[in-house]
Amino acid sequence: MTDQEKAVAEQESRLVFGRFDETTAYAIGTQLVEAAKAAEAPVVIDIRTPDRTLFHAALPGAAPANDLWARRKSNVVFHFHKSSFAVGLENGRKGRTIGPDIGLDLALYADHGGSFPVRVKGVGVVAAITVSGLASAEDHAMIVAVLEKALA
Repeated sequence: MTDQEKAVAEQESRLVFGRFDETTAYAIGTQLVEAAKAAEAPVVIDIRTPDRTLFHAALPGAAPANDLWARRKSNVVFHFHKSSFAVGLENGRKGRTIGPDIGLDLALYADHGGSFPVRVKGVGVVAAITVSGLASAEDHAMIVAVLEKALA
């Protein structure tokens, strides 16, 4: 495991919610919107459970494809219960792909950074917070920065 993979795993184990509901999703979503606006980031922000969208925003400059990327990255979170960035880093280190090597449909899954698991203490992964529109590491970092403040 690389140092970067260890750092991401540490983030995932540390950034855990006591509870998570629609109100929490809205608060985190609006904080992400403010962070994206401050950075003039052309992103889509999506917070969803496996079967329901809790928050969605498209900022100026975001492309329709960002919605598709957000969905594909959040599918990775729900499949692996890890951030899409962590899965991508591991696959890169192992020289494998999420498609042919693991057997997932590339039209439905993307192991690029930017989707983070919403883990509730004593429950597990209940949702995914996704940012799409920047480089993988930047999408991931935006989520982590907001969660670090929100969960402090």
